Amino acid sequence: MNMAGHLHSGASGHHTPRDYARTPLNIYWEMTQACALACRHCRATAMPSADPMELSFDEGVQFLRQIPEFGDPVPQLILTGGDPLQRADLYELIDEARSLGIGVSITPAATAAFTREVLVRLKEHGVEGLGLSLDGSTALRHDSIRQVPGTFDRTIQAMRWAQELDMPLQVNTLAAAETADDMENIYELLKPFAVARWSLFFLISVGRGRVLEPLTPHEGEKLMAWVYDTSRKAEFTVATTEAPSYRRVALERMRGEGMTGGQIKRSPAYRGFGIRDGHGIMFVSNTGEICPAGFLPLAVGNVRSDRVADIYRNAPLFQQLHDPAQLEGRCGLCEYHTLCGGSRARAYAATGNPLGSDPFCQYAPG
Repeated sequence: MNMAGHLHSGASGHHTPRDYARTPLNIYWEMTQACALACRHCRATAMPSADPMELSFDEGVQFLRQIPEFGDPVPQLILTGGDPLQRADLYELIDEARSLGIGVSITPAATAAFTREVLVRLKEHGVEGLGLSLDGSTALRHDSIRQVPGTFDRTIQAMRWAQELDMPLQVNTLAAAETADDMENIYELLKPFAVARWSLFFLISVGRGRVLEPLTPHEGEKLMAWVYDTSRKAEFTVATTEAPSYRRVALERMRGEGMTGGQIKRSPAYRGFGIRDGHGIMFVSNTGEICPAGFLPLAVGNVRSDRVADIYRNAPLFQQLHDPAQLEGRCGLCEYHTLCGGSRARAYAATGNPLGSDPFCQYAPG
C-alpha cells in the first residue's frame, strides 16, 4: 500500500504561492483499495480486490472536472491506493486530468505488475512524479514490513528505471521503532540515485499501522535532529511527513546557526511550512469521501454529491483546520502553531479530537 500523505508535488519543482485556506497544494486520490501487498503499516487496510462501491470511470471523470474550480494555481493530483495500477481505466483518467491542466504524480505498489513498460507508459501519458516506498536498507528489513518477499528488489529496480527515464522520484520511508536505526544505511543506499525528495513518514497508529511501534517523542526529536543534519548535506530534499514538529526543530537549528528570517524562508528545509492535514492537503477516498488527509479519515462530503473546492473552503472541519487559532491544548498555545500546527491525524488517532494536541511533540510552549 502507498501511504497517502506522502508524495509532494515538490518532486516536480512547482512552487507557486497560494493561500492554503482556499486551495490545497496536493489532492490525494485513493483510486482503489485493491493491492497485492499486505504492508504492516497500511492506512487503507488494502485488500486483494476493489470495493464494489469505488468510484466508477464516469464518477472519476466528474471528480477530476471539479478540481479546476479551485482556480489558478490548480492543485497537484497524487494517485494513490491500494495500488492505482489495479485500475483498468488508470491511463484514461490520467489523460482526463492532464487535459484539464492538472499535474499528476503516482505512488504505485512495487509488485510484478509494475514494470519498466508501465513506467514508460505513465511518462508518455504525462505523469510528472513517482513515489516509491523504501522501509529498509536490505531485503530482509524492507520485506518484513511489506510482507511480500521480493518487494525490496522490485523497489530498487523501479528506482533505477525512474533514473533512466528521468522521472522525478520521491522515496518514502517509514519512521518507527523498527526502522529508526536503519536510516543512515537507507540514506547511503539512496545517495547514488537521482532522488528528488526523501520523506520520512512518522508512523500514526491507524489501519494496520497499529501493529508497529511508533517512536517515543524523545526518539522522534533525536531522529528529527538527524534529518536536519542530513538535509544540510544531502543532494536531495530530506523532509518529514506527519511530523510537523520537525519545523520547530529545523527553525531552532537555523536560528542557532545565525540565519535571518529571509535566509530561513529561502532554505529548502522551510518548504512546506504551514501545510498540515486539511490545510494544503485534502484526500478523496476510493468511494469518493472527502477527508482532510488519508490519515485523518473524517469524511465531510463526497465527490458524488459535493464540490471539492466548496468542501475544502467552507466545510466546518476544514475551516477549523485552516485556522491555527482553533487548535486546542498545547498546540493551541504554541508560538509555532502557524508554521507547525502539529499532526492533526495523530491528535485524532490519540484523542478522537482533530484539533487536540499532537502527543508526539513534547515542546513546552512559550
